[in-house]
Amino acid sequence: MGAIDTIFGVDFSGAKLAGHTTWVAKLVPIGVEWHALRLVELYPITRASPSPGRCDVMRTLVRMIAASDGALWALNFPFGLPIEVMAAGCHWAEQFDFLAEWGEDAYGAGLECVRRALALGGPMHIRRLTDALDRTPFDTYHYRIMYQTFYGMRDVLGPLRSHPRTAILPFQPRRLSRASRVVVEACPASTLKRLGLPHQNFKQTTGGRLTLRRRRTRRAILAGLEGLVDVSPSHRRSIMRDAGGDGLDAIVAGAGAWRCWREYDHNAIGRHSRFSREGRHYA
Repeated sequence: MGAIDTIFGVDFSGAKLAGHTTWVAKLVPIGVEWHALRLVELYPITRASPSPGRCDVMRTLVRMIAASDGALWALNFPFGLPIEVMAAGCHWAEQFDFLAEWGEDAYGAGLECVRRALALGGPMHIRRLTDALDRTPFDTYHYRIMYQTFYGMRDVLGPLRSHPRTAILPFQPRRLSRASRVVVEACPASTLKRLGLPHQNFKQTTGGRLTLRRRRTRRAILAGLEGLVDVSPSHRRSIMRDAGGDGLDAIVAGAGAWRCWREYDHNAIGRHSRFSREGRHYA
């Protein structure tokens, strides 16, 4: 494909009112050989969605991705399930058939994955290879993550799979030569770990004014991102006012994906026996 000139980091939510906690960071490459990024926009997706409801948010995100050109999209949700809890020989496309069987019961789909894992005689929570390598906080069907996995795969990746100018990696590497946009899986926590930065105690889900501890953690993360991401004073204020930390996660998602986009051998990853069936973080 042509050059990537815009990177979008998305901190995704599968909640009923997903718009309140789904944020988008728009970044552009700068510096020598485009090594660094500049944050040009940071906003909750409700700015573009007709409502904060999950259905509207999913449709809005698909529309935004499909309308972009020369863009790298880093989405913070699992793009696949571990092959152990799928049918033998199951390919990535068949995972969407599994999700479709569960209607709106994302929790039930997660319990079925637990049942299958226990039937194998091992632990109830099995991590994908990429989750083990990148030290993710949870497996992809953990109850705290399953709604992201379920709705992200079904309602975002599902419609985008058939777009001939969209390449979802590592599953569609052959589309890269003609793609207008690339979509990859991000994991901000893994990116922060890779950079040696704090990855906990910066979110304040109870809302309100940030505690001193969380303010200090966010300042440490922003200081650690200097040289990688140019963040203006106004965006820094927005980051410090966002109690949930979703805006900061969106920035880290985009920065991590950009770094991996430049480093990874995408075709080799696409040929990997596990990555090609269950996904690979760009983190």
